[in-house]
Amino acid sequence: MWKKILASCLLAIAFTTPVMASDEPLTLDWIDLVPEAERKLFDSVGMPASDHSGGAAQQSKIGNVRPELNGSQVKIPGFVIPLEGDANTVTEFLLVPYFGACIHVPPPPPNQIIYVKFPKGAPVQELWDVIYVVGTLKTETINHELAETAYVIEGSKIEAYDDM
Repeated sequence: MWKKILASCLLAIAFTTPVMASDEPLTLDWIDLVPEAERKLFDSVGMPASDHSGGAAQQSKIGNVRPELNGSQVKIPGFVIPLEGDANTVTEFLLVPYFGACIHVPPPPPNQIIYVKFPKGAPVQELWDVIYVVGTLKTETINHELAETAYVIEGSKIEAYDDM
C-alpha cells in the first residue's frame, strides 16, 4: 500500500515539476540560436569563419533558425544597438553578441542578431554594458539598414548581467 502511495506521489511530482519550471524563461547563449547541424561552421567565439582576402566584408548569410524556439520565453545576454527611443528609454534595438557588432565590423549572421521590441520602452543606461533581455522569442526575419535579423524578441524586461 505504501509503495503505491509513494509511487503515485513520485509520478505526480515528475509530471508537475516541468509545468512549474516553465514559468522561468529559458536562458540561452548565442550558440543556442544556431541549429546543431550548423554549429561546426562557427569558430570558437561564435562567429562563422571569415575570409579577409577580398574587399569590404558583408554580413554572412550562414545561419538558419531553430523553429522549435519560436514562441519560447527566453533570457539572453547581449549588447544593445539602439534603433528607436529617446534619451531615457529604447523601444526598438538590435541585441548582438559582442560590442561593436554592426557598427565597427561586418554584422554577425542573421541568426546571431535579435531585433528587440519594447513598446513601453526599456531603460538602457550604459550601451557598452552587457544586459539580459527577457521576452518572447520569434523566428522572424527583419531587414534593417544595419543588418538582417532572423529572430525577434517581444521584450518584457531587461536585467543586469550577472555572470560572476
